[in-house]
Amino acid sequence: MSSRNKSFIYNNGLIIAFLLLAILAIGGQAVTGWDQYNEFLIDHQKEPASLFTYLSTGHFIQATFENWESEFFQMALFIWFTVFLRQKGSSESKKPTGKEKVDRQPKKHPAAPWPVRKGGWILKLYEHSLSLSLLILFLISFVLHWYGSNKDYNEIQVLEGKAAESMFSYLSNSRLWFESFQNWQSEFLSVFAIIFLSIYLREIGSPQSKPVDAPHSETGE
Repeated sequence: MSSRNKSFIYNNGLIIAFLLLAILAIGGQAVTGWDQYNEFLIDHQKEPASLFTYLSTGHFIQATFENWESEFFQMALFIWFTVFLRQKGSSESKKPTGKEKVDRQPKKHPAAPWPVRKGGWILKLYEHSLSLSLLILFLISFVLHWYGSNKDYNEIQVLEGKAAESMFSYLSNSRLWFESFQNWQSEFLSVFAIIFLSIYLREIGSPQSKPVDAPHSETGE
């Protein structure tokens, strides 16, 4: 049976599964973060916030987007680095020598994406659209993390009777960069792990793994 005749869920099961997991995780984060935030308010003799109010606090915004920021950053770098860097034996790398399908120049044909058929600067932009999109998502997430972290910091400062900081002043605050670096390092380590482990370990049926009987020295999926 062709993929056209299969159900929408079957054809899109991977993205649906991860989208649902993301929604469930965000829901869990919101509820547990709300509980933590209200404990903080009660400790400072303040009225607890509603869940709806909590979603607009710096506590929630900062916690959400500092994680999104690191995810999009590592994915953008991973995709860009794999263009010109190699790892012999890894399923996540191109082969050490020779050209591969991803290196071929795009050709116009009826089934090609619209930017390929259009050509010109639109095609040039499309050739790098994946890494550029992830970079833009990283920058948006970083700005929202910056905003949320600054808002959360100022809420704490006010409750403790201290001076608040502007967003631009907060950019030099080590708290913001500590939050970023603690997430970046974990993302870079996880990419290192999948690149390295895919040299020696296998997962039968996964396109992210080499065939089970492939030698360790074989590079690529």
